Amino acid sequence: MPETRTHAGKVPPAPAITPADKNDQQLLINGRAYFPAGDGDMPLLWYLRDVLRLTGTKFGCGIGACGACTVLIDGKAQRACLTPVKVAMGHAVTTIEGLAAMPLAGTPDSGAAVASTPQVGVLSDTTPPAGAPPLHPLQRAWIEEDVAQCGYCQTGQIMAAAELLAHNPNPGDDDISKIPNLCRCGTYPRIRRAIKRAAQLAREGVK
Repeated sequence: MPETRTHAGKVPPAPAITPADKNDQQLLINGRAYFPAGDGDMPLLWYLRDVLRLTGTKFGCGIGACGACTVLIDGKAQRACLTPVKVAMGHAVTTIEGLAAMPLAGTPDSGAAVASTPQVGVLSDTTPPAGAPPLHPLQRAWIEEDVAQCGYCQTGQIMAAAELLAHNPNPGDDDISKIPNLCRCGTYPRIRRAIKRAAQLAREGVK
């Protein structure tokens, strides 16, 4: 993640998701099963936003270059604008609204069941609303480091960082720089600090 970027670079190909052993007639989103009807070629982004009203996932470029639409599919960061609903069927999708219920590897509650209570992406403080699960370490760190400027890309940044921390509990600058998501406001230094802070919170078992 360089401190400045002059172009989006190569557009990633459409996601190659291996066939699921799960029920391929359902779409599991944040722990809830959905049975989409209609055009299977609809991008997952629009199903999330227009059908389910999960608007934390943003439309940025529509060609998979910016990463504003990043979600996790079976734990892997994917561009929702490039992923047809029919490709995501049978897989587990996590959006920013469900991130708080997804523990990081190595935290005390890792392996816990995913809750279905929606959760906002970036809050005004570190106290979650009544009835909501505790904030994910990344959400807490984003608030502590005051990362967001315009904020539009930040949910995608957080989801990409969630994949990184799930596989690398102590990432360095080089690891973080491999995240391809773009920030037009140039908040890369704060993003880097927040990811490192989230890793520290996770190691300390703070949620």
